[in-house]
Amino acid sequence: MSDSSDPTENKQSGIQVIARAAAILRALGSNAGGLSLSAIAQIVTLPRSTVHRIIVALEEEHLVESIGPSGGFRLGHAFGQLIHQTQADIISSVREYLNNLSTQVRESVCLATLAGDKVNVVDCIIFERELRVVFSVGIEAPAYATAAGKIMLSAFSDEALQAILPKKLPVLTENTLSRAQLVTQLKEVRSSAVAVDEQEHLEGVCTFAVALETYLGNYSISIIAPSIRASRNGDAYKEALMDCKYDIEKKIGRMSKAMAAAR
Repeated sequence: MSDSSDPTENKQSGIQVIARAAAILRALGSNAGGLSLSAIAQIVTLPRSTVHRIIVALEEEHLVESIGPSGGFRLGHAFGQLIHQTQADIISSVREYLNNLSTQVRESVCLATLAGDKVNVVDCIIFERELRVVFSVGIEAPAYATAAGKIMLSAFSDEALQAILPKKLPVLTENTLSRAQLVTQLKEVRSSAVAVDEQEHLEGVCTFAVALETYLGNYSISIIAPSIRASRNGDAYKEALMDCKYDIEKKIGRMSKAMAAAR
């Protein structure tokens, strides 16, 4: 007669639930527009009924939220709050600069960090205008197809990139680079200190980014713009990003004046 209250069995069951919930959150994090239950189940290779039970639990904790009558789901506000809290120091330190940058170029601006082969948005300023690009805090995107990711990947050696990047880069749009094209472009990015994504991740959207090296960690700041405006304002975006980078690193860079004086 088996004991259903076996603590070892309960522990394994609990670990499995956590792993499944994490897989669902990652799937939603990679799809800013949200996913249906069927789509989530297909991505995480779990029965739809199992996904539904976990989604209901996550929804109760506001880690996941419904996106309306269509029945889809996306990351909830509590998930964004958790990320915001863990990154509170860097966010509070650069928020003023991001606001000024967004106002200057009249576009949305994001602060992101690198997590494996993905970039994670930790803060975002949305510039309100009729045609704008909106990203949510907590959203993950493939590093190889975004300016924010490419600028951080450019800091790695060719050997390190071999370990980080998939052998074959999934094609997201007709402009997505091949692995060979990306490696070549990263060499140019190292020289220019600015990365560009020309509709490589999302059709109709271009991004421009610079690296941010601070004593709080390494991040990137990027300008996200509709391609119709990016094509004529690209040089202005790059110049504004470099100025913003300089101002932030002057305050909290790895070798700020205060740190240099303490040496």
